[in-house]
Amino acid sequence: MRPRIAIVVPLSPSGERGGAERFFVGLRQALCGAGMAAELVEVYNDEHGFECVKRSYLRFYDLDLQSFDGAISAKAPSYAIRHQNHICYLMHTMRKYYDMFDFVFSSPSERNCAERNLIQALDTSALQPTRTKRIFAIGDEVVKRLWRYNGLRAHVLRHPTSLAGLHDGPFGYLLLPGRLHKWKRCELTIEAMQYVEAPIQLLICGTGVEEERLKALAKNDGRIRFLGHLPDSELIAAYAGALAVVFTPIREDLGLVTQEAFQSGKPVITCIDSGEPARLVRDNETGFVCRPDPKEIAERIGRFINHPGLASEMGSRGRSSIENITWDKVASTIVDALGFASAADNCAQ
Repeated sequence: MRPRIAIVVPLSPSGERGGAERFFVGLRQALCGAGMAAELVEVYNDEHGFECVKRSYLRFYDLDLQSFDGAISAKAPSYAIRHQNHICYLMHTMRKYYDMFDFVFSSPSERNCAERNLIQALDTSALQPTRTKRIFAIGDEVVKRLWRYNGLRAHVLRHPTSLAGLHDGPFGYLLLPGRLHKWKRCELTIEAMQYVEAPIQLLICGTGVEEERLKALAKNDGRIRFLGHLPDSELIAAYAGALAVVFTPIREDLGLVTQEAFQSGKPVITCIDSGEPARLVRDNETGFVCRPDPKEIAERIGRFINHPGLASEMGSRGRSSIENITWDKVASTIVDALGFASAADNCAQ
């Protein structure tokens, strides 16, 4: 009988689906392919107010998972679960109480600070070796943050996108995909277009709380188009037709945009403080890593416009650079950490 594995998923009250949901689907498929009976266990998670956050921690803590042979948590606060064979594959903690605290609370009150301290204490307790056999993290950015704030060590285990069918195509426009959120800093690219004289389009796909502000910022530039949320088939086509992908978040945990661009044979422009994208992009080889300055971003855009062959060369190298990031590698590592033999191991015996 195949080991039964619970992948514990914090379910957004809005039902919003994005990169995290792709991660959970990809992980389940990979584990099933490795011979596990992996199931998504979705748990309501409300972060609208601190009292709701505390109730969410308790909801995961009280979750009964004893019918499973192993349990995997990934996203705050799911790692509060209790199971004797618990692996955490950490996507991120609640960043507003970590590295983005000063960004969110410009003048934090004593209450804000007390809430931050409680969340960090809860996380540190939940992720102790007595309650979590191993901690993996999706990137170096998450590993560094966990050590800095919680004094806990994790091992990097990058995962690929589960967006299937990505392919290359013509090199036409600039593409800025992803959520329209303040931490994604989409305004850097919009402001950079002021310094780009060529009649190249910037296609922005995604939705979010910053949408109206960004549209107002771009309203005088007819080259900038907001496409909203795209279904997978249209997103794949958007990647395929891009000259380059611009992705300039601040301290991003992983940023599957970079991998999706590379899989489409496209170079990426990112920033030195963008976190994991700045680690994945090799400056002047698979894209450009510059300061978060619109003029510098515009200068890099100009290089691709003037030398489209350079974009093709860098995009090809980008695709090669991520060939070792596979779901099979993720699955075999997780299965081994849980103490089970993968399907491949069973076949070899």
